[in-house]
Amino acid sequence: MKKLISLLVIFLLALVFSESAMAQCAMCKGAVETNMSTGRNVIGNGINAGIAYLFVFPYLTVGVIAYLWYRSSKKALAERVALQQRLRSVING
Repeated sequence: MKKLISLLVIFLLALVFSESAMAQCAMCKGAVETNMSTGRNVIGNGINAGIAYLFVFPYLTVGVIAYLWYRSSKKALAERVALQQRLRSVING
């Protein structure tokens, strides 16, 4: 459980500080520099938003899969405990 909390904290910190870490490929950087030299910054903001969009979804997918796995394992554990308690009550009479 502590690992899950620490991973969640790391993910949230990465999400919070991702604004300052936005990067671009060489072609995108060239397009943005050309566009910014004319005084417009609309394309640069759009490219940065697209990069952030592409960055988030793989981690979101892994997070959803991890949550579903955690929930199903917790449910399976509860079922095993209930089965063990029923067996003990049957054996003890």
